Amino acid sequence: MASAFSRAAVISSRTAQSISRAVCSNVRPESKATAAAKREGVEVRLYTVIYEAINGIRSAMEGLLAPLLRETITGRAEVRQVFSIPAVGAVAGCFVTEGEIVRGSAARLLRDHVVVHQGQIDNLRRFKDDVRQVASGYECGVALENYRDIKAGDVIETYAIERVVRHLAAAPARSGHGAAVESGLAARRVA
Repeated sequence: MASAFSRAAVISSRTAQSISRAVCSNVRPESKATAAAKREGVEVRLYTVIYEAINGIRSAMEGLLAPLLRETITGRAEVRQVFSIPAVGAVAGCFVTEGEIVRGSAARLLRDHVVVHQGQIDNLRRFKDDVRQVASGYECGVALENYRDIKAGDVIETYAIERVVRHLAAAPARSGHGAAVESGLAARRVA
């Protein structure tokens, strides 16, 4: 038996320390319950079809999942020679072997395949010109932000971090009574 959405339901939604959301399926909130929901900061969602309510709850749960961080290597450059420039500090004379090196991108300095520094590409030059990016197969000068201990033979690797939205896994298929529910028919379990 269904009953109206009452003020008590609002209070229980708030004290559950959940996502402060109440879901109503085929019921309407009482006027006192609507006022209490606004006062308590509880969002009330009204649905007429149960599958829409399930999808709404699923979306809310997915919104609580932390995004997955995926790293992609965007470029790699070998340090051939190090130059000391008074205004800038150590500048690595590099040859870009893979991808492209982009000014401002996240970078790590590898020495004998071990990460010795992580930071950003601070300055990028091609000959005497300031450039935004240098493609594979070209030489360039690279200065790392707040790091000067660069040596010949080091490798500068640039990368990008992509935030991937996570989703809940689909519910497993059921047989018997569950199959009727999945096809859109309401099934009642008889005891």
